[in-house]
Amino acid sequence: MLTIEEILETIKMVQEENLDIRTITMGISLRDCSDADHKAAGRKIYDKITRLAGSLVQAGEEISREYGLPIVNKRISVTPIALVAEASSAENYMEYAYALEKAAQEVGVNFIGGFSALVHKGFTGGDLKLIQSIPQALSETERVCASVNVATSRTGINMDAIYMLSRVIRETAKLTGDRDSIGCAKLVVFANVPEDNPFMAGAFHGIGEPDCVINTGVSGPGVVKSAISRVGDADLGELSETIKKTAFKITRMGELVGRAAAKKLGVPFGIVDVSLAPTPAVGDSVAEILEEMGLERCGAPGSTAALALLNDAVKKGGAMASSYVGGLSGAFIPVSEDAGMIRAVNDKALNLEKLEAMTAVCSVGLDMIAVPGNTSEETIAAIIADEAAIGVFNNKTTAVRIIPAYGKKVGDSVEFGGLLGRAPIMAVNKFKAEKFVRRGGRIPAPIHSLRN
Repeated sequence: MLTIEEILETIKMVQEENLDIRTITMGISLRDCSDADHKAAGRKIYDKITRLAGSLVQAGEEISREYGLPIVNKRISVTPIALVAEASSAENYMEYAYALEKAAQEVGVNFIGGFSALVHKGFTGGDLKLIQSIPQALSETERVCASVNVATSRTGINMDAIYMLSRVIRETAKLTGDRDSIGCAKLVVFANVPEDNPFMAGAFHGIGEPDCVINTGVSGPGVVKSAISRVGDADLGELSETIKKTAFKITRMGELVGRAAAKKLGVPFGIVDVSLAPTPAVGDSVAEILEEMGLERCGAPGSTAALALLNDAVKKGGAMASSYVGGLSGAFIPVSEDAGMIRAVNDKALNLEKLEAMTAVCSVGLDMIAVPGNTSEETIAAIIADEAAIGVFNNKTTAVRIIPAYGKKVGDSVEFGGLLGRAPIMAVNKFKAEKFVRRGGRIPAPIHSLRN
């Protein structure tokens, strides 16, 4: 039986602490849409997405009204297009990008993820065509998101793929230079990518998933920050306990909404992604949680330890609340999407190197980092390789979403609006890694029996 205090606490979380269900994401398998004729495949893709997701937005709005919970985004993830398109003889995969964009417009979602490839051990012809199509796809569509997995702990790191993607990122930045290189905000390079992540831009529908499924992603940095504020000068063990209890409550809401959406749409419920996803709004920041713990500014000594405590407590609380926790699950630390992170960069408390150290204990990686537009391909590749190494050698997911903002330099900023936010241009280490990157090949998988 719920008490009046618990009901009032929940209402306060929604009204005053920015608690929301960040996304309901419908995963759709397109494996049955392959066709030797790429135009026929495009029609099959459009028909299947609009048939299954036609009521997705309406269902989300109905649930939001019924439960009084804000549901910010309704989105779609699909089978990595490289797997679907490879049966065709198309020279590039723009027909598939246009089909995804048209279907997303028709059903009313703002993003559709899955213009993706998995190349951690090598390339097929379809993988290469997809990667080469990414700059044009992201510049000529608004809603299509792309991702490429370049490394796993079992296979190692595909440096050829990383170098290729660094050129793709630069080209995407140039093609969307008139819009602050926004195309790069829709492209994620992964290590150890999960197959059921509901968050964009890295969402895709993995090959082990059912034909159609509903995954939800919860948020709530403001709720955690308020809970920490209320316990005052408690020690770190009590802080962890407080965060666990808060994450439990947040996750139960995600589970409730996910199951309601799955029932309404007549498809299976998948997972809740237990993530603290910030927004540019004041009071909805992961950086502000760390500062509430006692850091003068995010990026100060102690930031990595504080983030580790936070990430672990969120996972423990979330795992208690749902039998099906998946996706990324933890704390996101994107720069442009977090008001506290933006302030920390502007105050010079947080630089790229400290941010990289913090990604060793967060749930994603270097996310929404804007760097000077003249940053070389080799430097971008080296930054991606560093982040992939953290993921591969620590057996966790990491990712890079980097924006070499075309024509911009340190001191400038890029402005995307909405949840993508605003990013100051961060300085990059001036020393080069060209010879290392150009060696190519694959960094072997680590041995785990001699861990240290």
